[in-house]
Amino acid sequence: MAGISFPKNFYSYFLIFLTFGTEASEFPDFTKVVDSASPAVVKIIVEFSGDARDGFSKDMPDYLRRFFEDRGEPLPKRPQRGSVGSGFILTEDGYVVTNNHVVEGSTEVKVRLSDRREYKAKIVGLDPRSDLALIKIEESDLPWLKLSDDDLSVGEWVLAIGSPFGLDYSVAAGIVSAKGRSLPTERNENYVPFVQTDVAINPGNSGGPLLNLRGEVAGVNSQIFTRSGGSIGLSFAIPTTVVKNVVKQLRKEGKVTRGWFGVTIQDVDKNLADSFGLERPRGALISQIAPEGPAEKAGFRAGDIVLRLDGNEIETSSDLPHVVGLIAPNTKVDVDLVRDGKEMMLVLQVGGLAADEELSLLGKGMDSIDSLLGLVLEDSSKLDRDRYGISGGVTVLEVAPQSSAAEAGIIPGDVITLVGSKPIKGTSSFEKAVKNLQSGKSVPIRLIRRGSHMFIGMKIP
Repeated sequence: MAGISFPKNFYSYFLIFLTFGTEASEFPDFTKVVDSASPAVVKIIVEFSGDARDGFSKDMPDYLRRFFEDRGEPLPKRPQRGSVGSGFILTEDGYVVTNNHVVEGSTEVKVRLSDRREYKAKIVGLDPRSDLALIKIEESDLPWLKLSDDDLSVGEWVLAIGSPFGLDYSVAAGIVSAKGRSLPTERNENYVPFVQTDVAINPGNSGGPLLNLRGEVAGVNSQIFTRSGGSIGLSFAIPTTVVKNVVKQLRKEGKVTRGWFGVTIQDVDKNLADSFGLERPRGALISQIAPEGPAEKAGFRAGDIVLRLDGNEIETSSDLPHVVGLIAPNTKVDVDLVRDGKEMMLVLQVGGLAADEELSLLGKGMDSIDSLLGLVLEDSSKLDRDRYGISGGVTVLEVAPQSSAAEAGIIPGDVITLVGSKPIKGTSSFEKAVKNLQSGKSVPIRLIRRGSHMFIGMKIP
C-alpha cells in the first residue's frame, strides 16, 4: 500500500496547533466593546485664530515688526487654522473629556458625535500638568462611558477609539506594556504615572479613551514617542486615578490644586544605597528643601530618603510626585524615611500647588526666578558661606531645559559668586548684574561646585 506523504513542515504545524489551537478560540472579541463604547466617543474639532499672544508677532522678523510699528498699524493676526482630536462623553448631560493640548488656546471648540450631530462646546476647565481638559455641550440623554475602578495589569488587552489623522472612529488594539511611566515634560512635570501601551496611537487620537475589555475607560490617550510622526508602538495614556481626581476638581472649581511636598529629589543608585546603609537601591533621595515649604516645616532634611508616603511604597524618585499629586492639600500623612542609616517616621502636612504655578516640587519660598537665563535661585545659606569662605552668592535650585544656563553647563547646587566683574551678594545683586549684560555676548560666571571654584562662559540670549 502506498504510504501517505505529509508536507515537510507538517509536524511543526501540528505541534503548534496542539499547543495553541484550543486557546485561539479564547482570543478577545473586540466587536462587543466597540459596539457598546463607540457611540460615546467623539471627534473634537478646534479652531484657532492667532494674534500677538500666540507667538505670531514674537516670531516676526524685526524689520517687518518695525514696518508695522512705524506706520502706526496693528500687527497682523495669524490666519485662521484648525485641528482635530478625540474625546469621550463622561455624563449623559454632556460633559466631555479630552486632552488639554487639543483645546488649549482655541477660539472655538466643536464636538461631533458618531451619528454626525455637532455641538459647540464650552471649556469648563483645563489642567496643563496632567494634559486633561473638561468641556461641556448642551444636550441630554447622551451615551456615556464609565471610568474604570480597576487598575490595569501589564499584558492586559486594551482598545483605543479615536480620529487618527482625522479618520473618524478608528479602532486599534494592543496590550498594556508598562505602568507608572514618568515622562518629564514642560507640561506634566512628572505628576502623571502614564500607562504605556503598544496600541497604534497617532495624531488625532489625543484625548480619546483607552478601553478595557469591559468597555470601561481605563485611561485617556495623550502622547506618543516617535521620530517619524506615526505610531511605533510607544503610546502613553493618563490613568483613571488621575482622570477622576482632575475631572472632579475641574467640574467643581474649574481648576486643579495638587498636593505639594516642597522638595527636589533624585534616584538612589547602588553607590548611594551603600553609602546610606540601604540593602538595595530604593526610595527618593531629598536633595533640596524649599524654604518654608511643607517638608521644612515637618522637619525633613536634605539627605533623607523617602521609602513610603501615606502607605504607598516609593521605589524610585518618580513615584513620589505621582503619590503626592493625588493627595488633597492640608492633608496630614505619615512618611517613612531613612536618615543616618536608621528608619524613622515624620508627619507631613501636604501643601497645595495650583495649576498655574510655575514650579512643581520646589514651587514656593524661592527668592528669584531669572527667566532670561533660565535659573531659579535663592540666597546662599549660612552653611554654604561658612563652608566655602564666601560673604554672599546665590545657589542654583533649578535650571530650565534648553536655556542659556543649561547650555553653559550650570547645574542645581552650583553657588554663583561672580557675574562678569560683578560680585554677587544675593539674588537682588544677581538680577542687577544680569540686567546690565549685553545681549548676544558671552560673560564669565564664577561658581562653586562641590567645593571647587571654577569659571564657565555663558552666552546672553
